[in-house]
Amino acid sequence: MYVSYTEIIFAFSILLLPFLYETSQAFRYYLKFVTYVVVVSFIALILTPVFIFRIKNVRNLVIASYLCRHVSTLIGLKWILRGRKHLEKDASYIIVSNHQSALDVLGMFDLWPVMDKCTVVAKKEILYAWPFGLAAWLCGLIFIDRMNSEKARTTMKEAAEWIKSKNTKLWVFPEGTRHNTGELHPFKKGAFHLAISAQIPILPVVYSQYYFLDDANRRFDHGKIMITALPPIPTAGLTAKDVDSLIEKTRSMMAPVFYESSKEVMRSLGV
Repeated sequence: MYVSYTEIIFAFSILLLPFLYETSQAFRYYLKFVTYVVVVSFIALILTPVFIFRIKNVRNLVIASYLCRHVSTLIGLKWILRGRKHLEKDASYIIVSNHQSALDVLGMFDLWPVMDKCTVVAKKEILYAWPFGLAAWLCGLIFIDRMNSEKARTTMKEAAEWIKSKNTKLWVFPEGTRHNTGELHPFKKGAFHLAISAQIPILPVVYSQYYFLDDANRRFDHGKIMITALPPIPTAGLTAKDVDSLIEKTRSMMAPVFYESSKEVMRSLGV
């Protein structure tokens, strides 16, 4: 039986993969992120024809989550939710969450069946990353142009009025840039101005630290993450003058939970 060099190289590559996965930290890091991107993009591609008949329906995200949440298992992540009762209420909230990595989205896929109606504020550049960007648009994500602050404010104001009328939640990462440094970084004011102007409560959500991830050293191990939804913070009666105090109140609730939940997870794993 004739065997081509191509077949030999392919077979050798397949046999080499487990060895590289176990022995190379960098290979494991890149393989997990590639798996994440490829699988989610494939799911976006196959669901797009379904979403076309439900344009900008935020419950499309619930459908997507039932498939995408399995990516966490593939790359060795386990999400644990506390405070479920706060997320499952049929009410409008501005959800503010700490932002550590693109992996945060996988945690959200675990939460969407609980939240039911929730959309996300995302940077405009994601819209052009097809097929994911197209599927995200069909799911009703709110895209903002961070280079045009006036247009961004207008978009956010319209989004706030829409979610209020539809009893929908709006997820915002107030830190802006991702920071996996073991601490909460300063919050930008946009989400809090929005919550006050629309008189929508703030709902803090805290991810425990990604101790298993180190981008600088290309390390991505198996991990467990605790997500804690805290009681909503009312904004009724507040004005623009109260933005700073609202930010401080929100951070003062989130910071202790971030540190304690991170310690709890690491203690449970003996890290």
